[in-house]
Amino acid sequence: MRFANELHGDTFVRRTISAYPHNARVPRKPPDPSPPPPYWLYLLECEGGVYYAGIALDVEQRFFQHVFGLGAKFTRARPPQRVLAARQYPDKGAALRAEIALKALPRARKLAFFDS
Repeated sequence: MRFANELHGDTFVRRTISAYPHNARVPRKPPDPSPPPPYWLYLLECEGGVYYAGIALDVEQRFFQHVFGLGAKFTRARPPQRVLAARQYPDKGAALRAEIALKALPRARKLAFFDS
């Protein structure tokens, strides 16, 4: 980063000089042609029989993060016992929307969510 000192009256003012003029086009990286990685919505059964739902790129890795206390605060207090179900989604947004829909369901219908 470069700076320029200017004198304004009796005061020196230091301002940054951009590498690109304000009207120049900044070079951009071309878009990545590869599709985004798929996300998974998963449902865990935790200690005490309670359910926990979340999303991850790798369900097995995320499960072990929860087991070793590196996951959500909920699963630190109630360690997960097993993965009940998982479903793949094309992107993070779709997985997040599905997670919200799953969490809105009553407990009795949560497992059935993965069958549809």
